[in-house]
Amino acid sequence: MSSPRTKRRGLLSFAVLLPMAGLIPVGEAWAAEPDGGSPSAPGKPTVVLVHGAWADASGWNEVSGRLQNEGYPVVTTANPLRSLSGDSAYLAARLKAIEGPIVLVGHSYGGSVITNAAVGNPNVKSLVYIAALQPDVGESVLQLATKYPGSRLSDDPDASVPTALNAVPIPGQGDPAKDVELYIKPEKFSEVFLSDRLDSSIAEVLAAAQRSATPAAFGEPSKKPAWKTLPSWALVATEDYTIGTENLRFMAKRAGSHVVEVDAPHAVHLTDPGAVTDLIRRAAQPESGTATPSLAETGSWERTAALGGVSGLAIAGGIAMVALSRRVRPSRR
Repeated sequence: MSSPRTKRRGLLSFAVLLPMAGLIPVGEAWAAEPDGGSPSAPGKPTVVLVHGAWADASGWNEVSGRLQNEGYPVVTTANPLRSLSGDSAYLAARLKAIEGPIVLVGHSYGGSVITNAAVGNPNVKSLVYIAALQPDVGESVLQLATKYPGSRLSDDPDASVPTALNAVPIPGQGDPAKDVELYIKPEKFSEVFLSDRLDSSIAEVLAAAQRSATPAAFGEPSKKPAWKTLPSWALVATEDYTIGTENLRFMAKRAGSHVVEVDAPHAVHLTDPGAVTDLIRRAAQPESGTATPSLAETGSWERTAALGGVSGLAIAGGIAMVALSRRVRPSRR
């Protein structure tokens, strides 16, 4: 007979892997758009959630469920992770199918994608960066992640591929330097992506399900940034070992973002969905459509303690609920 712990792990694996991008809450205030756009909810913007490398849209499940319960239309779009220009064009096309105001949210590399994809779209009213990159013109992911120490993707700055990554050959144009996909090594995933904050069994599931990115996604220079003309919010994870906490602080300050610091790892949307949801909620307020003053003028820099305990994951549009127990290791100070 299986133990309660075994059953709990089984439920957790199912919940982590279950895709929710196509699920829509049912209710009188919600109606699917005939053109394939987002559901409609009176008075509230559509929140578009964009994942980064080594993750997929299901990583937003808890955040998405919380927002939907508050009446926000939510789109958790796929990110191809092939090249910055291609991924940005893909997202830009998806955004054009959404009517009304949009709050655009990116995690990790997804921050680079929303920075480029939002340019020229008048429906995008605010940007939210969740432990995410905020590049300026000409900057690449690798350049920004190595500006200050903190990232543990590599312990050898001269390595052609960061030492925490596996480069897996794929069919292409015959260029060994480009025709590869990059994965975080399974033995490094918990440390680099999660800062060892989640139970090892959860980390193993996430490592097995990670989606790879290509070197082109990390090496391609960014174009005109949307954060120069749109108000932005940024969540800085204080134990980010993927991009590096100091790098996140630098980018957020330069962009003049409203900033909240959370005692959490790079995958803060998994460990602290409440803090992430709260920041998105702030960016979705009507007054968020105005230009954002610099941090020096607003002093908008906050620190939030890490959230622990039990998390709820809504499944099948609120029809079923799986209660997940999660142990979060106390922060190391």
